[in-house]
Amino acid sequence: MSDKSAFVVSPDWLQERLGQPGLSILDASWYFPFLNRDAEGEYKAAHIPGAVFFDHEKLSDPESSLPHTLPKPEAFAAAVSSMGITNDDTIIVYDGPGMNTSPRVWWMLRVMGAKNVFVLDGGFDNWKKDGRPVTSEATKIAPSAFIADFQADKVANLADMRKIVDSKSRQVADARSAGRFIGKDPEPREGLRSGHMPGARSVPSSTLADNGYLKDLPALRKVLDDAGVDLNGPIATTCGSGITAAVITLALESLGHKDNILYDGSWTEWGGQKDTPVDIGEA
Repeated sequence: MSDKSAFVVSPDWLQERLGQPGLSILDASWYFPFLNRDAEGEYKAAHIPGAVFFDHEKLSDPESSLPHTLPKPEAFAAAVSSMGITNDDTIIVYDGPGMNTSPRVWWMLRVMGAKNVFVLDGGFDNWKKDGRPVTSEATKIAPSAFIADFQADKVANLADMRKIVDSKSRQVADARSAGRFIGKDPEPREGLRSGHMPGARSVPSSTLADNGYLKDLPALRKVLDDAGVDLNGPIATTCGSGITAAVITLALESLGHKDNILYDGSWTEWGGQKDTPVDIGEA
């Protein structure tokens, strides 16, 4: 049995299969504005041959005041169909640094009914550094039909999280940095309180990967164990806006954990309320 996640593929694996029928590749890069990186511009300048750009801003619910919330299933299906993707495709998702925003799209696709979804280990920055093929040519997209089969029970909303925090019915694993978790560092979005949900555990997404490569299974288990997360119990994952929470979800699923949900509104919603309980300091 491999000690690597069944949900990641190596750069060698992908390079050997470029151009094969039934293989879809998504560039799911996204960056905070203060990083001064233009994800779509970088995609247009260079991407893995055959890749299509996944726009996190456009593929979110336009009716929500929160960033990056899941769109309605029919809207998601229409957008993914327009990318030439079907439910039966083998879908590979990558981002720039690796294990940053790609797990969010891996999670979204799975929640919406895709079965064969994987994350590219190492990300595009390492792909380029290793001299693997890139192109600036626009990817030709064939008409397709993606049928959404939404798994609503894998998504938590604010009401769900209030109940979870009050009843302690699930563990809460927070993917934000340790400084943001303890309330020392300010939130990157204005108007949010600092700290964490009572009872939450700090599992910074950066601790689950090395240089953009997802850690092996024993190392993932140790990170979660050290954070006080019990893999035998139900878990809710959260972060700033629901993106890097999916890195924890990827780690959990890689370790065979199934009873997990992702809080889509995450700290942007929780920390933006006036009456949600907030703790400061270590877990």
